[in-house]
Amino acid sequence: MEDRAVEDRAVAEEPTVARAAEGSGRRGLGRFGGPAAAAVAGSVCISASAVFVKLSGTNAGTAAFLRCALALFVLVPLAWREVRRVGGRTVRYQVLDIGAGVLLGVDMVFWAAGVLNVGAAVATALLNIQVVVFPLLARLVSGTRLPRRFVLMVPLMLVGVALASGAIGHPEPGSHPVAGAVYGTAAGVAYAGYLFLMRLGGGRAHTATPVCVATTAAAVTAGVLGGLWTGVELNPGWPAWGWLITLACVGQVVAWLLITAALPRLAPNVGAALLLSQPVIAFGLGIVIGERPTATQAAGCALVVAAVWHTGRTPRPRTAGQRAG
Repeated sequence: MEDRAVEDRAVAEEPTVARAAEGSGRRGLGRFGGPAAAAVAGSVCISASAVFVKLSGTNAGTAAFLRCALALFVLVPLAWREVRRVGGRTVRYQVLDIGAGVLLGVDMVFWAAGVLNVGAAVATALLNIQVVVFPLLARLVSGTRLPRRFVLMVPLMLVGVALASGAIGHPEPGSHPVAGAVYGTAAGVAYAGYLFLMRLGGGRAHTATPVCVATTAAAVTAGVLGGLWTGVELNPGWPAWGWLITLACVGQVVAWLLITAALPRLAPNVGAALLLSQPVIAFGLGIVIGERPTATQAAGCALVVAAVWHTGRTPRPRTAGQRAG
């Protein structure tokens, strides 16, 4: 009964705490030029993650597990400080954070496998399959109606995924297109579930705490899944350590703190459009490190990005004359 009373009091006080934290979050985002600039900066960090994974030379399980585990050295102190400042999260939101983290761990293992099979540029583009899965989850859970535009764009996006991976057309020499498509799609499905649960638990007083809890759950999940599948090397040596530490700090800590703080302050279509910079940036970075996607793969990436953009954009309202005509 006492625990329930504490939780009820926390929920009752949450609007006041949320306003205080929101002001703090706005001040923090102000350093990056506002939420739009912060979302773009976070996207750049995530885009570079695929390159760091490839340069580390480690397997999928090692990259996914150490990425999360190393990030906790930064996230735990940040979360502890945040809890002292605004209070703890209720049990309900902690459960959502843990569930999201489990899915994030699955996503990271499969996504790292996709990077190693089809390259950083293509794997990041394939991750956008989450744009298909996310509305389907909303439909199943909350009954949200699927717009006609979404239904029409899904086949085009799936064709784009097949082209980008090389399963259709000409793959990059040395890549494994079918495996890359499977791993990239699995990562996108898990990523959509992660975003869905984080959205259910978002919009509250915390930024670092949900990222920290989710990353902890992701580390455990990646350790188990990666250990069973590819094995986890706890001492990959140098320069792998350097790339993995950079991956943890840039792709896990900075990226998700920026995006978690920015997205609730942006319109959904604006946030989705800004996050579409990820595959574009990753494509360019992949070329910088020597990847050479074929023309059909580049076309597939472009088709995925275009389909996602068209699905997420807000239609222009019709004027009275247009409605009459």
